[in-house]
Amino acid sequence: MTTMKAAYLPGNSTVELREVPIPEPGYGQVLIRMQASTICGSDIRAIYREHTGVGPEGYQGVIAGHEPCGIVERTGPGMRRFGVGDRVIVYHISGCGLCVDCRRGYMISCTSPLRAAYGWQRDGGMAPFMLADEKDLIPLPDELSCLDGAQLACGFGTVYEGLEKAGVSGNDRVLVTGLGPVGLATLMLARALGAGPLVGTDINPERVRLARDLGLADFVFVTEDDALERVREATGGGVDCAVDCSGADEARQLAVRATAAYGRVVLLGEGGTLSFAPSPDLLHGQKTIYGSWVTSTWRMEELAIRIARWGIHPEDLVTHRFPLDQVAAAYELMDAGNCGKVAVVFDEA
Repeated sequence: MTTMKAAYLPGNSTVELREVPIPEPGYGQVLIRMQASTICGSDIRAIYREHTGVGPEGYQGVIAGHEPCGIVERTGPGMRRFGVGDRVIVYHISGCGLCVDCRRGYMISCTSPLRAAYGWQRDGGMAPFMLADEKDLIPLPDELSCLDGAQLACGFGTVYEGLEKAGVSGNDRVLVTGLGPVGLATLMLARALGAGPLVGTDINPERVRLARDLGLADFVFVTEDDALERVREATGGGVDCAVDCSGADEARQLAVRATAAYGRVVLLGEGGTLSFAPSPDLLHGQKTIYGSWVTSTWRMEELAIRIARWGIHPEDLVTHRFPLDQVAAAYELMDAGNCGKVAVVFDEA
């Protein structure tokens, strides 16, 4: 077999399957036999509907998919850590490796012209095989499935970074605004870190129902005019940490105002604006706002180890699985938003 089917996102809410050559690994590279590739909201927002991304989000017509997980099939020369048969997560940004951000593990923040994100500027995981640099690989613990690992590649890593920045622990009452896959991941990880009570809100009744059915929060409801009062009532006056995963202005306002004095707010949702009155909403309450964008390689590896130890499974958030030949239906479903995480699976994930 020398060719494979691969999914591309030409825009206009369409997906194209094309026959392409199976790549050969070069020096310091591996060929990964894909097991699972999940769909991220940023794929929908900036690529699938139309190519709106610029800079780090500029799509260059490559194979889609930046949440891949699989098994090393072949290796090129110069390998130092990984070999054939290893199960790996791919950190989805391949940085230059030499700048300060890369040396800190935050290749997401690399500004070198050499930076290239899988599924955006270089081929990603929506194909049976994927080429990756060894430096971008994270080992997948035996206790986790490849569907677990695919979600660590972006969403769960993003959440973990934000929660760690804010120091979320068993001392904290937590609010999550926006219950898409990132919001659900936030509730799952906040619970694992010991936080509670947990409150989740969303304007979409289906997402609220899913969060309730999964048992991820102590209180979950559709966001309406009385949302602030309901959060305060459920938590005895407000939360210690609020995490916005929606990117919507009204949800961010709720997160800021529902946070009690000396509390923290974490912004994870991309895009949008935040309108608030600094003195009453932030300064007088001695609150802190954190911004967080993906995570580092070392923290992603730490997260994989901890998730295995905690005995939780991101796979539980996957509500729909599709084979590659139905990838168009997978993107269409994710775009509609009435679902949890959507995955394309290969072989046995």
